[in-house]
Amino acid sequence: MNGSECAMKAAKDAGIEVCFANPGTTELPLVVALDTVGGIRPVLGLFEGVCTGAADGYARMLQKPVMVLLHLGPGLANGIANLHNAKRAHSKIVTLVGEHSTWHRPFDPPLAMDIESLAKTVSGWQRTCVSCDRLGQDMADAVEAADKGQIATIIVPFDLQTEKCGSGVVVSHKKEKPSVSRGAVKTAATLLREGKKTVLMLGNKYIGRKELLAAARIKQACGCDLITENFPAHIMRGAGLPDVIRVPYLPEMAIDMLSKYDVLIFAGAKEPVSFFGYEGIPPAFLKDEQQKFHLSTPDQDLLDVLDILADELDASKIINPDLLASLKIPEMPAGVLTPDKICAVIAALQPEGAIVVEEAITTGLMYYSITSGVAPFDLLTLTGGAIGQGAPCAVGAAIACPDRPVINFQADGAGMYTLQALWTEAREGLNVTTLICSNRSYDILKVEYGRLGVSPGKCATQLTDLAGIDWVNLGKGMGVPSVKVTTAEVLVRELGKALHEQGPNLIQMVM
Repeated sequence: MNGSECAMKAAKDAGIEVCFANPGTTELPLVVALDTVGGIRPVLGLFEGVCTGAADGYARMLQKPVMVLLHLGPGLANGIANLHNAKRAHSKIVTLVGEHSTWHRPFDPPLAMDIESLAKTVSGWQRTCVSCDRLGQDMADAVEAADKGQIATIIVPFDLQTEKCGSGVVVSHKKEKPSVSRGAVKTAATLLREGKKTVLMLGNKYIGRKELLAAARIKQACGCDLITENFPAHIMRGAGLPDVIRVPYLPEMAIDMLSKYDVLIFAGAKEPVSFFGYEGIPPAFLKDEQQKFHLSTPDQDLLDVLDILADELDASKIINPDLLASLKIPEMPAGVLTPDKICAVIAALQPEGAIVVEEAITTGLMYYSITSGVAPFDLLTLTGGAIGQGAPCAVGAAIACPDRPVINFQADGAGMYTLQALWTEAREGLNVTTLICSNRSYDILKVEYGRLGVSPGKCATQLTDLAGIDWVNLGKGMGVPSVKVTTAEVLVRELGKALHEQGPNLIQMVM
């Protein structure tokens, strides 16, 4: 075998099943190895940000490592925004980046970049391969590193890909599960029993049904509130689950909500801070006098942590139904579309088991609150705040879970960053319904103008204006059936039809 084949065999043997790719000349031996080795499904993205965002969506849904193949430094640079989101989501991604031949780099070819420095911005682990005989082991080490909930970047020079490698024997390491501190659990239980106003803040790669029900047991035992981060990576939501409140985006609202708690216990979550620095507003939402205790970190198993804490509290395994959301479907609105009406229609029509990728920005502000009682579904959000995640993340989620409907609730401005994902949806026949919030504006910037206390002039207004984007023709041009709607009644009809059809659809919702 050559180096590329050793690397791909090691990846397959370590459990990699999908590779989202936008390769170039320096990665062609790796691409050929996908055929000769077999067992790894290649998925082409027309832009590297689509590949990295899709890998993020796949990893969030299956909680297992996935590979993304990129072309040199510029390819990695194009994909970094969604790798940033993936890093914040603790997604398990192996980023495989081709490099110029070792003997060619000293000549400073046009595409040469400092790939190592770029990789450091998002990688929890990285390695540049220096020996063909080590390629298999390097890849196995990368998958093992990614499996800890981080991005692992492996950089492979072209000449090492084509050289004959040795035996290709890979030494596997024993996987060690991060242990839960019994002392920390006892301390958390003591704090919860003290009778002060307490909240348990949940954060992790995945907050699923079992995790939520374990949190409900804890709430039942001690009366604490349950909160999650403003942008959870992957959380289940709906009837039969506790209604976990999100930390608000606006700092004044977040500070007001959190100020009522004497004790805050963090289970896999970070202490909340403002997205941006505003004069006169504290960057951290919590006050010094509030007691803060970190029970666990995102690399620890959240379910284990919560189960052990619930048992320490002698919490009953039979949960009072009053602590769980009852089924409540929003009423169907009528008339011209507004953000509130759009959120209500989506919440009312989304089927049980749906996967919703929410990057609606301003239009989706009330969506989370009205979905507490809908049929259970999975929600993926914009963890790192780098827009352009929605469509790629939906691609990855659909490939990870082909039997489930995926809804991409998408702002129009953010959608333009990675609209090439629509082509991948059509090419792969993915069951993704894209809902474009067409307000033809960067509305979030208008909110920020207001916070700045200024009235935007001609230049400032031009830089928030998105008029003239025809999403119906863009979608059709990518091979996705697309329609435009302007009223709630027509949205109900078209969304209902799209959710019952196989393959991708796009609906431009004009407000």
